[in-house]
Amino acid sequence: MTATFPGIPYLEWIVDRVDEATHDLATSDLGSSRRGDDLVPPVLAGRSDPEDATLSGQVAARYGVSESSVLVTAGATNANFLAACALLELASGDDEDGDGDDDSDASRPQVLVEKPGYQPLVATSEALGARVDRFVRPPEYDYELEPHRLDGASTDDFAYAIVTNRHNPSGKLTPRAELAEVASAAADAGGYLLVDEVYAPFVDPAADGPFGGTTASGLDNTVVTGSLTKFYGLGGLRVGWIIGPEEVVERARSASMYLPAVAEPSTKLARRALHHGDEIEAAAREHLSANHDLLATFVADRDELDGRIHAGGTFAFLNHATADGDAVVDAAWDRGVLVVPGRFFDAPESFRISLGGDPEAMETGLEAFGDALDDLDE
Repeated sequence: MTATFPGIPYLEWIVDRVDEATHDLATSDLGSSRRGDDLVPPVLAGRSDPEDATLSGQVAARYGVSESSVLVTAGATNANFLAACALLELASGDDEDGDGDDDSDASRPQVLVEKPGYQPLVATSEALGARVDRFVRPPEYDYELEPHRLDGASTDDFAYAIVTNRHNPSGKLTPRAELAEVASAAADAGGYLLVDEVYAPFVDPAADGPFGGTTASGLDNTVVTGSLTKFYGLGGLRVGWIIGPEEVVERARSASMYLPAVAEPSTKLARRALHHGDEIEAAAREHLSANHDLLATFVADRDELDGRIHAGGTFAFLNHATADGDAVVDAAWDRGVLVVPGRFFDAPESFRISLGGDPEAMETGLEAFGDALDDLDE
């Protein structure tokens, strides 16, 4: 199978808009207060480093696994890419049918991706040669993750299913017990469950899982990915990880030799961040709580908007009573406000809004967005 890498429309659309927007209501990492012009992010400046710790060891300790079950990666996108490489290699086996050059659908492992879903997760699996099919997380059932939908969609060449938790774009949080049911369905179908958990720590108050969130780590036939980008707000470090069975992690480690490794300065700063994780996470939860309240109040006060703000969530997938997602996005952009059209998440009638910045800036942004919605009503 020959991998090709076409453009990903969502990433191409948003890449320049974040810097151009006056009010960024699209970025989801809790990061504005953690960025600065210095080489060391302000939240890490002046803090001590751990004396005897590896970054993989720190991550392993958070998840309660051995270091052999951890691969540190250059961010969550890199983690998802390498996990896909490993899982597709496992699904392909030893290519018993010949030379591996058959590009027909029948020769390509099946990957199931949730719908609505994050477009790069679809594109990555397709680029690596998989046949991607979709299973629905129904809006009418609050985007519930239902095991029977995997049962109904999987075929004999099923390799893995991809889900996000919190669900991107809706913000729905799936408890571990329900994730276990989905993992069991994936295993029964002969494959794995891959869970992107970059939003899993978006929980207030903190839960018992890694980073105070919910995890699928440790479930049978399950691989999880995470990073310091969203909750810690340290996207500039480009530090992520894969947690999973050793046979998956080892194959991902081999694939990682073809790609840039995590830079040493990023590794050192990530070690420092995890060393002071309790303080950083406490501040992030205050930030999370404030932005959740702002978003929930705003949506509750706008009769023309429909959609749920999930408990503790700072992003949501919403509908306007009379305008589709593109119309809302265009009206917002005219007021300098960036929100994301739902067409990039399989739902053109919707739009995604996210409050990642400082609460004061987010409040101002919501005021401008309210003016944009008033423009639509005129």
